[in-house]
Amino acid sequence: KKKTVSFSTMPNDRKINSTAACISFMLEGCELKKVRSNSRMYSRFFVLDADMRSVRWEPSKKDSEKAKIEIKSVKEVRVGKKTPVLRSNGLSDQFPDECAFSIIYGDNYESLDLVASSADVVSAWVMGLRYLVSYGKHTPEAPGTGHPSLRTSWISSVFDLADLEKSGRIPVSRAVQLIKALNPGMKTSTIELKFKELQKASERPGAEVACELFVEAYCELCTRPEIFFLLVQFSSNKEYLGLKDLLMFLEVEQGMEGVTEEKCLEIVSKYEPSKEGREKGYLAIDGFTRYLLSSDCSIFDPQHRRVCQDMAQPLSHYYISSAHSACLLEDNFWGRSDISGYISALGLGCRSIELVLWDGPEGEPVVYTSPSAASCVPFRAVVGLIDQHAFAASAYPLILCLVVRCSAPQQRLAAQCLRKTLGEKLYLEPPNPTASYLPSPEQLKGRILIKGKKLPPGCEDSEGEVSDEEEGWELARRLGQEDREALEGGGPRRVRLSRELSELVSLCQAVPFQDFESSRRGQRYWEMCSFSEVEAGRFANECPAELVSYNKRFLSRVYPSPMRIDASNMNPQDFWKCGCQMVAMNYQTPGLMMDLNTGWFQQNGACGYVLRPAIMREEVSYFSANAKDSLPGVPAQLLHLKVISGQNLPKPKGSGAKGEVVEPYVCAEIHGIPADCAEHRTKTALQSGDNPVFDESLEFQINLPELAVLRFVVLDDDYIGDEFIAQYTIPFECLQPGYRHVPLQSLAGEPLPHATLFVHVAITDRRGGGKGHRRGLAGRRGRRVREYTSTKATGIKAIDEVFRTATQPLREATDLRENVQNALVSFKELCGLTPAANMKQCILTVAAWLLHSDSAPSVTLNLAERYPPMEAQGPIPDLLRKVLTAYETMIQTSRTLIESADAVYGKLIQAQQAAAKRQNIISTRNNRLGLTVEVATECYDFQDTWLNPHRQGQADLLKHAKAEALDNLWQIHNAGQSCGIGRNGSASPEPSRLRAPLEPIPE
Repeated sequence: KKKTVSFSTMPNDRKINSTAACISFMLEGCELKKVRSNSRMYSRFFVLDADMRSVRWEPSKKDSEKAKIEIKSVKEVRVGKKTPVLRSNGLSDQFPDECAFSIIYGDNYESLDLVASSADVVSAWVMGLRYLVSYGKHTPEAPGTGHPSLRTSWISSVFDLADLEKSGRIPVSRAVQLIKALNPGMKTSTIELKFKELQKASERPGAEVACELFVEAYCELCTRPEIFFLLVQFSSNKEYLGLKDLLMFLEVEQGMEGVTEEKCLEIVSKYEPSKEGREKGYLAIDGFTRYLLSSDCSIFDPQHRRVCQDMAQPLSHYYISSAHSACLLEDNFWGRSDISGYISALGLGCRSIELVLWDGPEGEPVVYTSPSAASCVPFRAVVGLIDQHAFAASAYPLILCLVVRCSAPQQRLAAQCLRKTLGEKLYLEPPNPTASYLPSPEQLKGRILIKGKKLPPGCEDSEGEVSDEEEGWELARRLGQEDREALEGGGPRRVRLSRELSELVSLCQAVPFQDFESSRRGQRYWEMCSFSEVEAGRFANECPAELVSYNKRFLSRVYPSPMRIDASNMNPQDFWKCGCQMVAMNYQTPGLMMDLNTGWFQQNGACGYVLRPAIMREEVSYFSANAKDSLPGVPAQLLHLKVISGQNLPKPKGSGAKGEVVEPYVCAEIHGIPADCAEHRTKTALQSGDNPVFDESLEFQINLPELAVLRFVVLDDDYIGDEFIAQYTIPFECLQPGYRHVPLQSLAGEPLPHATLFVHVAITDRRGGGKGHRRGLAGRRGRRVREYTSTKATGIKAIDEVFRTATQPLREATDLRENVQNALVSFKELCGLTPAANMKQCILTVAAWLLHSDSAPSVTLNLAERYPPMEAQGPIPDLLRKVLTAYETMIQTSRTLIESADAVYGKLIQAQQAAAKRQNIISTRNNRLGLTVEVATECYDFQDTWLNPHRQGQADLLKHAKAEALDNLWQIHNAGQSCGIGRNGSASPEPSRLRAPLEPIPE
């Protein structure tokens, strides 16, 4: 790949770590490009007046008194391309979004659109301007004057405690350890170097430092500009968040609901280091940084840390964490067998373990998988360990997959060992012949199931012959113990099986796979097939829909190819996408594939079971994993991911010969169905030390969110080869929106102390609309022909009439949703926000404009009404009038959707019932309708694979849309009250009361 570099740093490597530093930078001035509506850019020198009341620029054809903007006239400062000039500008592709910002000012809401040389310069101007604007007409104190800040006082108190001699100075070594204790992960060498620099600059070298120098060193080392920028953005005061500021940040950016000031006070008490801050309810930069780094602000949704999915579905409806060759510590050929492999796998929540039984040298069966294995493991020891650790990490059923390669006498010993050791944990009840599906994980809690061969019902002997599984023969070939006579005879391979072992098999009876049609007709729900990686891969590519349909009812297990002698892993996503429940992984081999497996099974409390997507479980649904676009009934999502910075990144393993500094970049990967698989990388942060700034936005479209996994990989951009630094893998459904830290892990999946990525996450619908804090519905405005579901004529009046009846409500549902989508995006754009913004952010933005006006607010929200109108009180500027018009359109389309959704739902039910009746006619009265068998079959397939999914899909999307519209109303009420422009409102409506769900359509 082409090597690229990151944005340039501040001039002279200047670090902005306080508002005072921002204003000092603005007072000195710098060159910015001014963007005009005619798509031209002009370089101008911008500077803040000495009295800090105006921003000026030169040269200018205007009078010097006109080439300026007064701070008191500024309504808003926007980061990015958030105005019509920057969005439509023909030059906009020549500069990144992070380098643009706009100043909205004056009674007519004019915009001054600017482009800086780097994102850091933008941060300095935006931080400084927002700080100045927050003071209104009052002149702020000049930088560096006045009383010490909350932060300075706290750092000084820390210094005083360390000054044991009370001499006003402490040894450099003690100062270094103090800063390191306050900021774990920071290198000693970095802190020592900073003290040397400051001592040299102040011309006071020595073995001790004074309080003033200690405070300066701490602020320079421990202030992260990107977090300080965020704090200033939400702070209504000086350099800290009050309780109301923190509440706003949590609700608007982090997507938290029901946050109270009491909850905010808890956060301040827990994370603010200064006593004064805790007493006053202030969260300063150090407390804010600690909070953002804490587990309370994790990127992983905490509700997924416990079992949160429905565990009462049939066993076949779940993915099951499965291990292959768990006893091996290394590869399949030279690897050693060791009992600790089982402990490790079970500790990670593995719920399916393979045991290959061989004749032991002392008359007792053993477990091993390689002819060169340095040791074998006694079967009795393995069973004892399983009994001890089976349910330590998960209470849900454990499946032991027995591959029997030992003689009948040793099989009997194995069966006796299993019964005696596992006792009542063994599930031995015969399957219920009247049932259609396997029991649920909830019903099988604490039980151990044996998967293996079973003697035929008519066999009365103590042992008999059964067909062997391919997996067993591949292992035998590798060990050089295959039955040559059976191979030469060409007949089906057979093995002897003892009755004692056969009787232990109940719900997981291993049977050979013939074809999908035979399985549909004759396979019983308690019978399961194992597929080699190659065979399963062929089915996944050639007939994915049939494999998905097969897995709705039956368990299937996929095991690695025998060619993987290095114990490498197959990609589990290749088989999960087709519904295969058990993909056996070599747990001893780290890397991408194991990262995907481990990350995936974290999403349900790491219990080893993950509920498959509904589209893979419902009988009426049709799904092909090789679909290229969005799926019926599954709202496609856009993941907006901004990679901001990295913290305490370690050097790549084995790179001791290289310099101290890594030059990292971040690669974000989406793994899922083929249509979703994608990879984007940031630019390389050159000479960035351990804490690089990337500040780059990435975007992914995800058509099946329930099966998508996001993986962050940090690599060192080396000219020889990009070296691995760290990774983190998380299921898409577990992502928390907002500003989050990603806890990085090593190649083996072990946590790297204090190593993180700082990111911003927002999730919207496929066309870019919706809300940042939950799965959205809004879409980008038109510019394309609206896509309706259509049918083809069969030439048979009765059939075509049914299809026409079905497509009408489908069109209505599409119109209802897309009208709201378009109106939402128009409103957000006029508010200067991205489509990822939520409704609360929109209302707060409008309120901020009004509150920064000299006159009283001229617009109010009438919260007495369920659909609150936004009303102008007297004349208003043109931009505000456009905003009001867009808001009214959004409210009216939302009202139409909410009030019409139930009726359209009813039509979809009627259409389905009519289609079902006609389907019966098609299949039983072909001749009366004049249909050939081919046309009848085609119509039947069309109904089954197209009409049902689209009808169900539009119904699901309509349900989503109504819930989102109701939620937007709740946000409008809530924001209107909190920002002061709402009137006639008492309490905002309860979200649960607004979000009345539609009844599901009966199948």
